[in-house]
Amino acid sequence: MNLDFSTFPILKTERLILRQLTNKDAKQIHKLRSDPSVNRFIGRTNSTGVEEATEFIKKIVELVQNNQGMYWVIVLKDNTDLIGTICYWNFDVDNEIVEMGYEMLPEFQGKGIMIEAVKRVIEYGFKEMKAKTITALPSADNKSSIALLKKAKFNIDNKSFTNTHENVDNTITYILENKSILSIED
Repeated sequence: MNLDFSTFPILKTERLILRQLTNKDAKQIHKLRSDPSVNRFIGRTNSTGVEEATEFIKKIVELVQNNQGMYWVIVLKDNTDLIGTICYWNFDVDNEIVEMGYEMLPEFQGKGIMIEAVKRVIEYGFKEMKAKTITALPSADNKSSIALLKKAKFNIDNKSFTNTHENVDNTITYILENKSILSIED
């Protein structure tokens, strides 16, 4: 599996740019991480302010620099403000498995933006990172996330994986194996 992120991969879609997280994103990261509707299904306490968001950014930048995770900011092509994030983390190098996570500000949800980002990140995960399997572990109560994963051709899986999320209630595992990502439809 290719986990060399020394050159940060900027990904583009029809409407989006997936770019690197920077300190300029602190205000929007705080907004995202302090929104109760975003945090409801991921077991995270609300961000307390821009200082906490800045510390989070520092942690993420180090994670990417150390090839321990990949984290993109989702922006619209005509606006550089963060509207969401999408990442790969919890790498299982031996089994070539990566976990995908994502979140979006509520005012941008339901517009097809996240599926567009997910499709591009799946393509990157299989083609560039050479992952064999991508997992996602939503709460079974997060109907929107489950619908998104199904739209992206993920299937529920009952196998035990090395990654767990203690703060998330009713976690279920969805997987996508590296077959043909070209079959992912809108």
